Amino acid sequence: MLTHKIVTSPIGVLTLVALDGVLSMVRLGPPAVAGAGTPYGIAAEDGFEDVERQLTEYFEGRRCCFNVDTNPQGTEFQRRVWEQVSGIGYGRTASYKQLAVLLGDAAKARSVGAALAHNPMNLVVPTHRVVGSRGALTGYSGGVDAKRYLLELEQAPQTEHLRRNCLRADSVPA
Repeated sequence: MLTHKIVTSPIGVLTLVALDGVLSMVRLGPPAVAGAGTPYGIAAEDGFEDVERQLTEYFEGRRCCFNVDTNPQGTEFQRRVWEQVSGIGYGRTASYKQLAVLLGDAAKARSVGAALAHNPMNLVVPTHRVVGSRGALTGYSGGVDAKRYLLELEQAPQTEHLRRNCLRADSVPA
């Protein structure tokens, strides 16, 4: 069964979607059509408590990554890209080209961008940490202002402890 819940955040409305109780999408923005007829299933108040708590902690600067069961839908290549993006440490960035190199072909930077555009797990898979080769803030489904906000949140002085302590061993080099 497909269910969704709309929550507010500092970057606007988020639509949380679960398939059979497993988070399958965190969409920036409300459903295109309100009510039970949305492509995100029926509205539900229950079943999203854990991800809501983690999102609150993230926006309060108390969490650097998410620990929820997910089931994002995508192609094999998209999943590989999302996995690489998940390795970008809190407060760090990587370029589309760096990701393409890690995936074995520097010429696939545009393909990486296309895969990121189809990321159904915004914030949980931190596509906001992917920037242009010269650091330009490009290509974010929530818009450049949301991307800038998220990157600034992760660089705020009060989140220094997260930047120091939340580095993953498999994170993408800065």
